[in-house]
Amino acid sequence: MKDYMLKGNPVKKCCKGLLSVVFLSLLILFTTNLQAQGDLMLYPKRIIFEGSKRSQEINLANSGKDTARYVLSVVQIRMKEDGSFETITDPDPGQNFADKYFRIFPRNVVLPPNEAQTVKVQLINTGEMQPGEYRSHLYVRAEEEKKPLGEEDTLNDAKTISVKIKAVFGISIPVIIRSGENTSKINISDVSFIQEKEVPATLRFTFNRNGNMSVYGDVLVDYISPDGKKIRVGAANGLSVYTPTTKRNFNLSLTQTPGVDFHKGSLQVTYRYNAANADLLAEGKIALQ
Repeated sequence: MKDYMLKGNPVKKCCKGLLSVVFLSLLILFTTNLQAQGDLMLYPKRIIFEGSKRSQEINLANSGKDTARYVLSVVQIRMKEDGSFETITDPDPGQNFADKYFRIFPRNVVLPPNEAQTVKVQLINTGEMQPGEYRSHLYVRAEEEKKPLGEEDTLNDAKTISVKIKAVFGISIPVIIRSGENTSKINISDVSFIQEKEVPATLRFTFNRNGNMSVYGDVLVDYISPDGKKIRVGAANGLSVYTPTTKRNFNLSLTQTPGVDFHKGSLQVTYRYNAANADLLAEGKIALQ
């Protein structure tokens, strides 16, 4: 955030602090598109370039009580069939890395408590791209501030061995660049219902993706009673199936609410671009008994 006030003006610090607090509050309101880990909050949770869009911004916020330094880097990630991720160095067949087609700045951010800052992601070298989807992940990690020489912690007893462990938090979000026509389609198969004693009822199903680009959206599960009444019993936002993965297995815990009897009726699962609109991507259904 640029500061156009005169240096030394007490109004400057007051306004800047107020704007940061307001910005931080707005980030918290957008929880459906917000990533958070430790005291670091990040918005949005994915960056997608398509059409004529050339630059986008990521908002970083420090919700902690101490000043923190955040370092931004790029990593390459593979999605496995169970939805977990692993870091890779070489692309899988059908996978294209995006890192040479964008730049990020700044790459090093220091934020006092309840302060926020934007980071810009800008496309470069896109004239070299072939049609398809390109994906890399922006990794933001908190880095401990180094103390000046002479201020390091000292031990009173030279014979004492001390071990200090500090958690290092990090968040990764995908940066996706799309070029050309999107041919991807997705369906849901192998829907099964599991209910065991002292364990929440669970719906299991599989996403099957084909085509040249990733798919992402929101999952909704509704219980449909024998008389046709529909009750929401489960939801998961921002679920993705990244290229070149063609299958993703997913388990969703269901909520037991009044009017729901998991021994009769049916369960309907829908996958949409956004839970608030009608852009249906896939659906599945299972009868209960």
